Amino acid sequence: MGNYRFILSGGGTGGHIYPAIAIANELKRRHSSAEFLFVGAKDRMEMEKVPQAGYRIEGLWISGLQRKLTLKNVMFPFKLISSLIKSRGIVSRFKPHVVVGTGGFASGPLLRVASGRGIPCVLQEQNSYAGITNKLLKDRVAKICVAYDGMERFFPRDKIVKTGNPVRGDLVEIKDGRPEALDFFGLDKNRTTLLVLGGSLGARRINLLVEQKLEYFKDRDIQLIWQCGKLYFEEYRKYCSDSVKVHDFLNRMDLAYAAADIIVSRAGAGSVSEFCIVGKPVLFIPSPNVAEDHQTKNAQALVSENAALLLREEDLDDGFEKVFSVLHGSPERQLELGRNIKQLAMPNATGDIVDEIEKLLDR
Repeated sequence: MGNYRFILSGGGTGGHIYPAIAIANELKRRHSSAEFLFVGAKDRMEMEKVPQAGYRIEGLWISGLQRKLTLKNVMFPFKLISSLIKSRGIVSRFKPHVVVGTGGFASGPLLRVASGRGIPCVLQEQNSYAGITNKLLKDRVAKICVAYDGMERFFPRDKIVKTGNPVRGDLVEIKDGRPEALDFFGLDKNRTTLLVLGGSLGARRINLLVEQKLEYFKDRDIQLIWQCGKLYFEEYRKYCSDSVKVHDFLNRMDLAYAAADIIVSRAGAGSVSEFCIVGKPVLFIPSPNVAEDHQTKNAQALVSENAALLLREEDLDDGFEKVFSVLHGSPERQLELGRNIKQLAMPNATGDIVDEIEKLLDR
């Protein structure tokens, strides 16, 4: 067990950052004397979240190409050259044994430089539709850890290992602590609890839907844990009551999941992996505003296994009550969806990814 050095690169969204932190934590658990460096994009959330998790991070001046002609696109070649030069300096100085990329634009220049110097690299792709950075790097890396079947559409078959996505440790240990969880949120043990999730920043369309349906939920004796997101909390906190608990952010996701009978959520890769472990019935409302509509594809992968329900944003006005009423009115259907989604869980994902990284150390 040498003094290994690892660089982890990825970011832009929580979906890229939290898996990288989980992988680093597991590597640290196995190799206590190892050194770690994260590389992210200068002005993105990883610059705050990674130091909070106790790791050092360096930022590159990089951002993605916009879909329409903007000043950012004009600057892109300069940002790319700057990031490649800085990446060369980082790799020369730190001398990593392995580099791990979890997606997001910052990982592109860093893994390009590292792989060019013969340093073994691992990609972790969270979504069922591969991101552009990972697709560009596919021929330069040693292993690609994925969470879905059928990923040979994007990557060389011989490099793919299906591991699943890293999830928070407290969820893997979640027991059925529903009474304790309902006490924590101040909710009634005899009523159906709906958990609404729109991501850490929030989802305007889901919030509007919930606001419109508060009477509908009340008439059906449904109580809510409503994570409206940081951007919307001031707007929606007025709806707080005995049966509607509005939160900007849920610090105890384990208890939120334990309290929930039904979940309504976006379909980000990290959330999808958590729902599989939790094993509760989920109605997905994917965000249409993400690259390659990957949230819809994430949700469809579960729907095709009869493990979740899916409603597109444009169908909410006409379809929500119809779909939700059938689910709420059928405990058998709730059980079936919960059972099927749990069969898709890969609770050992973080350990399996680190196993793949360790194989490269032996080289």
